[in-house]
Amino acid sequence: MEKEQRAAGEFRQNLEQKEAELIQVLRTRDGIAIEKSADQMDEVQLASERDLAIQNVDRESHLLRQVKAALRRTHDGTFGICMDCDCQISFKRLTAVPWAQRCIQCQETADVSGNGQETLVSAA
Repeated sequence: MEKEQRAAGEFRQNLEQKEAELIQVLRTRDGIAIEKSADQMDEVQLASERDLAIQNVDRESHLLRQVKAALRRTHDGTFGICMDCDCQISFKRLTAVPWAQRCIQCQETADVSGNGQETLVSAA
């Protein structure tokens, strides 16, 4: 039991660290400014860079929501429990993706059906 509590504390700490990191990244989103250029090729390049920056902000915002949801689960006691089948999510999976909402089997099923919106981004 003590080992499980220690692991839960480490997951919580990793999630809090990831949350702080994402908040900091989202605060410094410089690449989205609309810039004008006399050269049409430069303007196309700037628009392309802005679109990429917007996609990154969108992905990071989605990940931040997942991290915050995982932190809520650590507080309400449902962290590590699959939201679909109520089985324990494996330690290995939680180590790789601490914000995982589903066990690997349910996540694969959700991915195939198009309902799996989990982002597999490194927790480090």
